[in-house]
Amino acid sequence: MTTMTIPNELRDLFEEPALAHVSYLNGKGQIVTWPMWADFDGEHLLISSPVGSRKGRSFRERPQLAISIASGKNPWHWLSVSGRVIDIGPDDNLAFIDRMSRKYTGADYERRSPREIFTVEIDRVSPSSDSLRRSSRSGGGHRGSHAFENEQISLAPCHFVIGA
Repeated sequence: MTTMTIPNELRDLFEEPALAHVSYLNGKGQIVTWPMWADFDGEHLLISSPVGSRKGRSFRERPQLAISIASGKNPWHWLSVSGRVIDIGPDDNLAFIDRMSRKYTGADYERRSPREIFTVEIDRVSPSSDSLRRSSRSGGGHRGSHAFENEQISLAPCHFVIGA
C-alpha cells in the first residue's frame, strides 16, 4: 500500500488547536468516534491515550482508523485521512501530551498517569478541495463553501441529476 502525506495547504490545521475526530472499530465491530488531540510530525499522525485504555486495546487488535480534523476558524478547511497504527510507544515524561495540552488549553496536562503515543501511517487523504483551490488561486469572489480572509461564507445551492 502506498503511503500518503498531508498536503502542504492543510498542514496549518495542526498549528491551530483544531480538534480531531478519531474513528475505529471496537471489539463488537461497531464504529466508535472520539474527539482527540492530534499532531503531524511531517510523515505520520500522532495521537495519545492512557496506558491500558479501550482505545489502545482496539488499536492493537484492529489498527485501521480514520481521523478527520476541521479548522475552528473555517469549518470548510478540513482534512480526512484513513490509516493504520504502525507503532505504539510510551509518552516519556508525558512530553507529548503536555505539548498537546499547552496547544489546546494553555497548560500542562493535569492527569499525570502513564500514556502511550500511537503513530498512524496515512493510507488515504481526502482534503477539502476548497482549501487546495484557495492555495492555487489569487483571491476574488467565489460562490463556494469556504471563506477567504475578510470574506463572508456563501453557500451555493446544489442540484443533483440522477439517471441523466
